[in-house]
Order: sequence, then C-alpha cells, then structure tokens
Amino acid sequence: MIVPGGGISLDGTRWVRCKPGFLLPVQVLSRLFRRLFLTALADAHAAGRLAFFGKIQGLHRRKAFDAHLAPLKQKNWFVYTKPPFAGPQAVLAYLARYTHRVAISNSRLVSLDQRGVTFRYKDYRRDGQARYGTMTLSGDEFIRRFLLHVLPKGFHRIRHYGLLASAGCKTNIARARQLMAAPMAEIDPPAVHDTADPHTTAGHRPPCPCCGGRMIIVESFGRGGAPRGPPSGAGIQT
Repeated sequence: MIVPGGGISLDGTRWVRCKPGFLLPVQVLSRLFRRLFLTALADAHAAGRLAFFGKIQGLHRRKAFDAHLAPLKQKNWFVYTKPPFAGPQAVLAYLARYTHRVAISNSRLVSLDQRGVTFRYKDYRRDGQARYGTMTLSGDEFIRRFLLHVLPKGFHRIRHYGLLASAGCKTNIARARQLMAAPMAEIDPPAVHDTADPHTTAGHRPPCPCCGGRMIIVESFGRGGAPRGPPSGAGIQT
C-alpha cells in the first residue's frame, strides 16, 4: 500500500502535510496487528475453517485452542517498519515486479518431461552460490502453485483511492503538484513579456521550509545589498 504524505485541504487552496512520524507507529502497529490477527484466527476456528492433524489434532476443541492462543496475547509482536535504504524509487520498483508480471518468468523454466516441470529458484536464506538451485514438481503441483498467484474472479490487482482515484486522478495530481510548488510539465511554452526579468523564472515560488506553503516574493535585492526598511513615522503625512 502506498499512502501519500498529506492531502489537499477541503477548500482546495493548500496542501496539508502530514506530521513527521505520524503514520504507523511501531508499538501501536505491533499491538494492533496482534489483536486483529488473533481475533481473525479465533473467528476462523469458530466458523470451522481450520483443520488440525497429527500432534495438534486436539486443537479442534475450542477450550484447547483458546489455551493455545492465550500466551500469544502476552508476547510482543514485532513489525518491520523502517525507511527504505534506496528511497521511494526502489520501493516502487519492488512493488512493480509483483504487480506487473506473472508469477514465474519463462527464463526460469528449465525443462518439461515425464518427471514434471523443472525450474530455477532463489533461496534468500542462503548466501553465495548456495542461494541458487533448481526444483522439479509434478505438472499438477506446478499448476496449483502457479494458480495461487491468480486473483479470484471479481478482484483487481491494483486499486486507487483518494487522490489517485480514476475519476479525478489527473486533476488531483496536477492540483497537488501546484500546491506543493512542484515543477509541472507544460505543453505550450510560457509567453514572454517584455517587462519580465530574464534572470528570474516566472511563477517560481519555493515552498516554506517551516509550513510547506507557497512563499510570496515581496522584494528582490542584489547580492551584498541590504533590504530596505519601512519609512519612519516622522515622514508619514496624513
């Protein structure tokens, strides 16, 4: 999930930035995830959607299952929420590999014979050349694993909400960039006026480093010069 770090105000006149560190505090997120996970697990057990075999067959009884989950409610659950090392571009590239390609590429398929399908895989738990290996699965097992990556009917691989909703996506993004004083692509070159200063860029307003709003240029002065102060009260006549 990609969440923007702010949004357009209700009146559409300014960009409201999020507070630093407001999204997904680690301690709050870990406790929330623990509660939701265990609650969903208990609901699945009550609905009969869980099956137990072998040594854990006794967990099909509700009291035994509740006793098994009780210690987990007291443990600290940990979630991995850290900034990406390579920046946002690396995150988008990582997500794109899962949203815009199939489960396994043709280049990883080695052979198909009476034994089944042989393909290459990568084990991230190992280092060096031991990370790479080959695996052979029967035809039906290979198809079963492949179909695990196929969405059920009625599901969409990518959904957009808020600013990126398809109804007003282009308008919202253009307005957000304008409010954040980000450079916008122009189809036609801006008109040149004779009175314009060739050394300044028209419409360029850097964002305020404190609030993020668009700054208004009141006066410009040369390098080394001092800004002029307002006139004294003695020189004002009414």
